[in-house]
Amino acid sequence: MKKRILVIGGTGLLGRPVVRHLQAAGFFVQVMARHPEKATELAAADVELIPGDVADQNSLRQAMRNCQGVHISVSGEADRLSAEQVATLAPELGIEHITYISGATVRADRAWFPMIEAKLRAEEAIRASGLPWTVFCPTWPMEMLPRFAREGKPFMMGRQPKPLHFFAADELGRMVTRAYQTEAARNKRLYIHGPEGMPFREALERYCARFYPEGKSVSVMPLWLAKLLGKLTGNKDLQFGAALMAYFDKVGEDGDPTEANALLGAPQITLDQWMTQREGAYTK
Repeated sequence: MKKRILVIGGTGLLGRPVVRHLQAAGFFVQVMARHPEKATELAAADVELIPGDVADQNSLRQAMRNCQGVHISVSGEADRLSAEQVATLAPELGIEHITYISGATVRADRAWFPMIEAKLRAEEAIRASGLPWTVFCPTWPMEMLPRFAREGKPFMMGRQPKPLHFFAADELGRMVTRAYQTEAARNKRLYIHGPEGMPFREALERYCARFYPEGKSVSVMPLWLAKLLGKLTGNKDLQFGAALMAYFDKVGEDGDPTEANALLGAPQITLDQWMTQREGAYTK
C-alpha cells in the first residue's frame, strides 16, 4: 500500500520538486493549498489538492488524516505556525515522520533575527512532538537567482562576499524523498549544500551572462541606502529585503553537509548544468 504524504507549501519554489520526487518514488501525495485553483498544474499531475489553511486547525486535521508523513516547506508568518500546528496534531493522527525546511544559518545565537527565531521555534515544536523528524537546513537555491535579474537588470544589496554553495531545488526534492525511505535519516538535522561555492555576485553574473548576454552589469545598492529608502518610502518589501541581505552579508553560510550527503546522496548539479537545464525548459 502506498504511503500518503501531505506537503504543506507544495506549490512553492522548494515544495514542487518535493511533490514531483515523492510521486516518482511511489508515494501518494496530497498538497494543502489556500488557493487550489491556482495549482492546476499539480492537479493535472494527479496530486490531490486539499483546500485549507494552517491557521485553521480543523482544516489541517482533515488534510493530515490518513497520512503517514507531513512535509513543511513554507515561508513568512505561516512557517512557524505550520510547524507548531502539525506538531500538535501529528501524534493523535498517527503521523510517522515530519520533515521540515529550515535554513543553513539557523542557530540559537542568531535568534536576534526574527526569521531565524521563527525557524528555531518551529524546529523545537517538531522535536517536542515525540515523532520521528528530519530537519533540512539548505543554503541558497539556484532558483532564486532569476529574482535578482529581472529583465536583464541584475541587482543586489550589500557586498555579500562570503561563498555560497548554491543548490538546485530539484536535488532538495530528491533528498527529502530519500529521507522518507531511509530510517537513518530520522531525527537528523541535515545541511544541504551544492557542489561548488562562489560569492553571490559571481553566481548572479554567470546567470546573467547566460540568459542576458547583452544586459547590464550587476548594480549593487549599499545596505545603508536600501534600509534608508525602505524607511523613507514605507516599502515593507524593501525593508525586509534590506534586513535579510544585511543578515546574510554578515553571517554568510553555515553547516557541514557531509552527513546529509552520505545518507541521501550529495547534490551534483552545478550552476552551469542547472542553467543548461533551464535553457532546455525554455525551448520546449
